[in-house]
Amino acid sequence: MQILNKQTNGKGMFYVEQDGRILAEMTYTMPSPEKMIIDHTEVGDELRGKNVGNQLVYTAVEYARTHQIKIIPLCPFAHSVFKKKPEYGDVLVNPMH
Repeated sequence: MQILNKQTNGKGMFYVEQDGRILAEMTYTMPSPEKMIIDHTEVGDELRGKNVGNQLVYTAVEYARTHQIKIIPLCPFAHSVFKKKPEYGDVLVNPMH
């Protein structure tokens, strides 16, 4: 499954698209070049239960590592993933304990 990323004017999303329809998305804002706020994650019924939400968060983590960005996971789903994955702590603005 390919996860795409698009960004305009300080806002962006990682998403899965099929036949022109977005089936899953995780949206974010960039308040500064080195900070990403994940504010929403949504996975459509077709992909629910297939670990897509976790893959979206993983993609954001890899993107953050590549671009030296710190993440603030305001989205409850993303926040819960970060709590379960201490190995993602290197990209958190304030590591959770």
